[in-house]
Amino acid sequence: MDLDGDGHRDLLSGSWPGELFLFRGGSDHSFAAPEMLRDKDDNVINIGGGISEDREGYTLIRGNATFERTDEGTFVNYHGKRLKSTPDKRYAISGTASAVNATDWDGDGDYDLIVGDISGNVHLIPNEGTSQAYAFGEDRQLEVEGQPLRSSSSRVGPCVADWDGDGDLDLLVGAGDGSVSLFRNTGTAKEPKLAAAQQLVPPGESASTSNAPKEARRGGRAKVCVADWNGDGKLDLLVGDFAYQQPDRPKATTEQEAEYERIRKELEPLRKRYGELIQRMRGDSRPRTEEDQKKLGDEMSEVSTQMSALHAKLPREYEPHGWVWLFLRK
Repeated sequence: MDLDGDGHRDLLSGSWPGELFLFRGGSDHSFAAPEMLRDKDDNVINIGGGISEDREGYTLIRGNATFERTDEGTFVNYHGKRLKSTPDKRYAISGTASAVNATDWDGDGDYDLIVGDISGNVHLIPNEGTSQAYAFGEDRQLEVEGQPLRSSSSRVGPCVADWDGDGDLDLLVGAGDGSVSLFRNTGTAKEPKLAAAQQLVPPGESASTSNAPKEARRGGRAKVCVADWNGDGKLDLLVGDFAYQQPDRPKATTEQEAEYERIRKELEPLRKRYGELIQRMRGDSRPRTEEDQKKLGDEMSEVSTQMSALHAKLPREYEPHGWVWLFLRK
């Protein structure tokens, strides 16, 4: 994908915070440092991101923001803004889990952006510029038979390809439950219209941390790539996922198990205290002065540090994995 039309392949990525990142390709097949994509008005693109009003006593920022603790208090840095957190105006940071696919959706010769998010929505960001100078316009949610396209599962990842070989682009969507659905284009290459979803891959197994299997199993958060993997002239599916799995490690000795049990007991009161501190940060019980807020924050940090040190001495009961699964087309 050559987004900027300079003759070199580029990389494009979504992110947990939600901003889209472009890695410009060079003549030596290397890539430059990532830059956040901006629209034609020079605004950072993050569908559903930004600052929203108080939720449970917090002002929520969805995007690439960071906390900064100083002697003057706690601040949040967000796209050039430095916002002070106070007892009356506290901030929390989250993301939109964007996943992006660049494609010529409207058949005008340049790359548009198809973006999925954590809520299951799929958006089109049209390129109102050219193949050499992109200029991304206002996003709009894609529709299916006149209704907004929204997956029943979260964290969707779109992929665009001519799946049925009729000369126009269809939409494939990986979902949070691990499934992959096809939305056929019943319109044209220049005016796509999407039909109702057809499931191509069923959901994966929703194993939690407590019942994670030892063997590899297909999980959730499906991300899709379409390619003729085996060269037989038919498009296949490569599906990435997220899953939990028990680590492969030797059985603990009696002495080790005794030490692990001691550490777990030491962790219990710390977990309880941390939960109490979290509750004090919310609602009517939250600190009313900056001094009290700092005191509570310092204690939370100290308890968290102690918990992390103890967790580091315990064997991992599970670990996250991201596998890639191949589905060959019949």
